[in-house]
Amino acid sequence: MSYSNSIIFGPVPSRRFGISLGVDLSPSSKQCNFDCLYCELEKAKTVDTMTTYPSVLEVITAIKESMQKHPKIDVITITANGEPTLYPKLSELIDEINKIKGDTKTMILSNGSTIYQKEVFDALLKLDTVKLSLDCVSEKCFKKLDRIHDGIDIEKMIESMVEFRKQTTNKFVLEILFVKTLNDKDEEINLLYNTVKKINPHRVDIGTIDRPPAYEVKPVSFETLEKVANTFEGVNVNIAYKNRPKQTNSFSEEEIKSLLIRRPLTQEDIDNMFDENAKISLSNLLKNGEVKVVDSTGIKFYRKL
Repeated sequence: MSYSNSIIFGPVPSRRFGISLGVDLSPSSKQCNFDCLYCELEKAKTVDTMTTYPSVLEVITAIKESMQKHPKIDVITITANGEPTLYPKLSELIDEINKIKGDTKTMILSNGSTIYQKEVFDALLKLDTVKLSLDCVSEKCFKKLDRIHDGIDIEKMIESMVEFRKQTTNKFVLEILFVKTLNDKDEEINLLYNTVKKINPHRVDIGTIDRPPAYEVKPVSFETLEKVANTFEGVNVNIAYKNRPKQTNSFSEEEIKSLLIRRPLTQEDIDNMFDENAKISLSNLLKNGEVKVVDSTGIKFYRKL
């Protein structure tokens, strides 16, 4: 089977990562060890191995051709119709991409389910950014929401994520997608927060369903995501929400410091929450060195020093 035309998608502009070139390691069908209720792909039986996939040479050839046509690629994003870490030659592929990438960054979007396999763990260490999902901590929620393949162990996943964060010299991002009545209960949110603190990723992206899902499930509100962000005290939380409401307020310097002690705010938060006077106050705090801006994998956060 010839895959060359279907392996690559994009390049597409990404707000966080610049110009992204997508690489699909399962272009012919959905091959995943999860069948998440919110998945935008069709329902499919879970698998723990890929049976059809392009060769390393086919993938590298497709990437080279695209990079010649589009020389200004900021990031090569490894993904799949399913779970990219099920690709059996992942480590070899990453080595070959690293030989040709030049200044371009590499990233993978994974459900995190295989990180406790040593060969996958070691392969992920070779990427510039690793973005893993963690929708639930309790086993009951994990099985119900992510509809996992037999044998996947949430506790081992979390332990390996903690260890990965200690070992990686690159960027590690967690993603949590909230679904109404499933992982939006206080008990699950608190479990997630305690686990996130333990893992200590560089950033956490939280969001909800914004495309037609495979199953009949509903998104949570922006207010729920904001509540989660405020619960995740001291964590770099980025709220990914289309058409988020804009409600600007005036905040004094003391109020801004109080807000930033609770949680770092993104530029998008500032634009949606701060009026012009509050932005001037923030600017003064930056000049005085009481607040600093940190870049976490393409997203700027304002933090209290």
